[in-house]
Amino acid sequence: MRAIAILLFTALALVVKAQPANDDCSTSATLCAQQPLTGNNTGATGWPGFCPSTGNVLWYTFTTNSVGGTVDVSISGINCPGVAGMDNELSVVVLSGNGSCTPGSFSAASTCLEDSNDFVLTTPALLPNTQYWVIVAGAANNGATIPAQCGFSVVTSGPGADIVNVDFDAGPDVTLGEGENAQLQATGGTTYTWTPTSGLSGSTIPDPIAQPEETTTYTVTTQLNGCTYSDQLIVEVKRLISPSNTITPNGDGVNDTWEILGIRDYPSCLVFIYDRWGQKVFSSTGYKEPFDGTNNGSPLPVATYYWYIELNQVKGRSAPYTGSLTILR
Repeated sequence: MRAIAILLFTALALVVKAQPANDDCSTSATLCAQQPLTGNNTGATGWPGFCPSTGNVLWYTFTTNSVGGTVDVSISGINCPGVAGMDNELSVVVLSGNGSCTPGSFSAASTCLEDSNDFVLTTPALLPNTQYWVIVAGAANNGATIPAQCGFSVVTSGPGADIVNVDFDAGPDVTLGEGENAQLQATGGTTYTWTPTSGLSGSTIPDPIAQPEETTTYTVTTQLNGCTYSDQLIVEVKRLISPSNTITPNGDGVNDTWEILGIRDYPSCLVFIYDRWGQKVFSSTGYKEPFDGTNNGSPLPVATYYWYIELNQVKGRSAPYTGSLTILR
């Protein structure tokens, strides 16, 4: 008796569930490439299915990219209640049309495909920059008398659907030295919103100047055909110089002077070294004569010293470099 009551309650739930908004062509839900939508065709009362033995239709629409090609329509997460007389298969077909939403204005752009498990319909090559419709309907197969009414997830992808890196692109990754800058170049958007905004000359243009202080991943977002798309690029900031942290000025010809890799590329640099009391023990404009662990010709004691370097490069200006240097003997 309890099992019968549960079955009746489930069947009643199918009847009283609110009618889906997109069970009509004029209210088709937009499918954005690579962005799944959840749906449930329970209570859909629009046109019968375009595929044999189907009903409870939901409408979706998408616009192909500028290249065109095959499109994958993936159905997953099919979740159907156990109701007597109802199968659990969903059907999918892709239609072309003129947008008038009249029955005679549509023609099949793909075959019908249905399954009770996750499945993918792959269309023939579709035209570029063209609107198509996707029909998801319940199937009444295997002796069922009621078309399936189920929850599911639907998403489009593939050569004819994908937008990011096809019609919309943030541009290539960039490598900069500290203090340098580069102009980014996003393409294909209608509007542009960059995040984060730090280190950019503007956040709502396609080509801001980027000069971040550290390696940063930037995301740019746009709207196309009723969809929001985002793409990313990385601006990598590299250190321009690499000072060693130890010298051993004992006259053996090994590590007797302070080596600063890359410093000779900056002839206008300023180099200062201080002891722990803040007394300057070395200074140089340019770095033609490396620090040898002496101050005015006298050997400095074994200790840790602190350095400060300004590169003063022509292209941009990096923040000063600071660090420590230990003298060992």
